[in-house]
Amino acid sequence: MVTEVLAVGAAGLGAGLRGMEDTMRPGKSSSFFNRLAKWTARATGRPLAFALAFGIVIVWAAAGPIFGFSDSWQLVINTGTTIVTFLMVFLLQNTQYRDSEAIQIKLDELIRAMEGAHNMLLELEELDEKDLDRIRVEYRKLAEKARKDLKKGKGDTGVPDVKT
Repeated sequence: MVTEVLAVGAAGLGAGLRGMEDTMRPGKSSSFFNRLAKWTARATGRPLAFALAFGIVIVWAAAGPIFGFSDSWQLVINTGTTIVTFLMVFLLQNTQYRDSEAIQIKLDELIRAMEGAHNMLLELEELDEKDLDRIRVEYRKLAEKARKDLKKGKGDTGVPDVKT
């Protein structure tokens, strides 16, 4: 994919994206699962959802003496929490994955659009661990050099300071 983007070039990529304007507009997702995952993530992240869950636990605990703290009474909360947790894992993972993908695309666009940026960093998340470690070492060296330069009173951006 990186080589395809590099081969297309900045003008070609922009032209390719212009044809996708209608399909890329934020709005209602076409997938029921995506809509459900977004709604669930928003709803469960609110204080009202926490209050509702807390209320259910209080009612369950208060019902303990009525049911003699029986095995069935304990099974109700155990089963309920297990089912909710199991389903929430998939819904929230879907939401996180989509958000992560969108952020990666935005970062790729910033790299592509920045003059002087290294386009080889596009889709960096697709590299294996060995390649990521090698690139990380190079950026650590750059950071160390920049810190040393700052201590010497030099700039750290590699470009002249803007004077007003």
